[in-house]
Amino acid sequence: MLNKAVLVESLIVFVIVLFVHALVWDRYSWCAVALAVQAFYAQFKWDRLLQLGGAVFQFRTAANSGLLPASMVIPLLGIVMKERCKSAGIVYFERFGIVVASTGMVVALFLSVIAVGITKPVPTNTCILTGVAGSVIIYTMKHSLTVSEVIEVLEVLLIFVYLSMILLYLLPRCFTPGEALLVLGGISFVLNQLIKRSLNVVEGRGDPVDFFLLVAVVGVVLLGLFFTVLFIFMDSGTWISSMFFHMMTAVLGLGVIMPWLYRLIQRNPLFWLLQFLFQTQTRVYLLAYWTFLAASACGVVFYQNAKRSSESKKHQASTVTRKYFHFIVVATYVPGLIYDRQLLYIAAVLCLAVFIFLEYIRYFRIKPFGQTLRHLLSLFLDERDSGPLILTHIYLLLGMSLPVWLFPRPCAPKGTLSGAGALVPYSGVLAVGVGDTIASVFGSTMGEIKWPGTKKTFEGTMTAIFAQIIAVALILIFDSSVNLNSSYARILASVSLVSLLEAYTTQIDNLLLPLYLQIMFM
Repeated sequence: MLNKAVLVESLIVFVIVLFVHALVWDRYSWCAVALAVQAFYAQFKWDRLLQLGGAVFQFRTAANSGLLPASMVIPLLGIVMKERCKSAGIVYFERFGIVVASTGMVVALFLSVIAVGITKPVPTNTCILTGVAGSVIIYTMKHSLTVSEVIEVLEVLLIFVYLSMILLYLLPRCFTPGEALLVLGGISFVLNQLIKRSLNVVEGRGDPVDFFLLVAVVGVVLLGLFFTVLFIFMDSGTWISSMFFHMMTAVLGLGVIMPWLYRLIQRNPLFWLLQFLFQTQTRVYLLAYWTFLAASACGVVFYQNAKRSSESKKHQASTVTRKYFHFIVVATYVPGLIYDRQLLYIAAVLCLAVFIFLEYIRYFRIKPFGQTLRHLLSLFLDERDSGPLILTHIYLLLGMSLPVWLFPRPCAPKGTLSGAGALVPYSGVLAVGVGDTIASVFGSTMGEIKWPGTKKTFEGTMTAIFAQIIAVALILIFDSSVNLNSSYARILASVSLVSLLEAYTTQIDNLLLPLYLQIMFM
């Protein structure tokens, strides 16, 4: 029997796909629709494999596969980027958008083929649909991409295959197939871009801000893989292993990552970073304010753990308590978006690197803080943290940061897009910081009418939509760069659809919702 919640989630995704392509219908629209239809059918094959335990790897159990919503994110991002850059007359980034869309389609199709291939008996209808979708995508790529762009797409696919085999084996129950597609597909694309740019360095070309993101993501992933292999042969909980961990981190950071970054930006990374951070008085004030908020977040963690010690019956933090961090993140990002987006970009990259590094310390039980971090963070676990890694706080940071990192600055005159596109950098704040937070708080405290097939409530969703509309009004008041040009109906439709998706999806909403809201705003 088909799951009602999954059907409604799929319907919402189809509406979003058609909403995007209703504005601009071209050859890529046929590819996107074909991909969505075959992903819908392949999704149920993945769900059946997960229920029967027949999947190749161990995936997160308290959710469906999420293949359809995840499959459409990267292709739609590429398509809307292509259209924005085409209207701005930036040919290089228009081609880049086409490569992003093609890569997303190929990687999503590959994941569907795996599900079809290991399903017994062989699902005939899904095989036919997958073949048709693959034919449409390959035909379009043949007539749209140059030879070098086809090679780039295949490079990302190859990296994705190897990363999937390694990370899904090392990290059981951390992802659903859809989440793995988003996370590992993104890492694969970043790694390929870093290799490509490292081999084609042109002095004085490229923004150092962009290179920091590429090097930071690849650096922390390689660091994690190195220590995972190393601690197969060593006990990571001893003082000797811990000293070796810190020493090798310094060696890899100063001996590999820093020289790599120096080659890309053609200057000393540390000196450039210090100069960048303290370049203006506004940045100094923002950094001081963010330091205060970080200390406040640590205070919440320590206070809740002290409260747990005194109340032995309470083992987990409530939904309202966990949403404190959403409010703190909103208070962090909004001033950065208004006053200095480049500083926010770099600060978010540094924060991501710190979060992942601290997770390595907790996971490997590195002394002196590994066991303490395990105890402190265990209070905030929920059903989505069923694997060996705790990823919800990292997903929260990614959800808020991705709209800032993926904002097509070269295709945006004067640093902002027109109409609803002006809200693109605020997608994370609206979808996660405001919408998801308000929906959870009001839904869990006052909600009575549940959406069919879910635990989410009608009151929570309606309150979330209303709160996001108020947030948009406040952004208009405080951010003079935002000019919506009477795009209010489109904004209301975008916010409503993404809020409905939040009510029905079982995927990591911190990661999925901002990306869909960004796509619809663009």
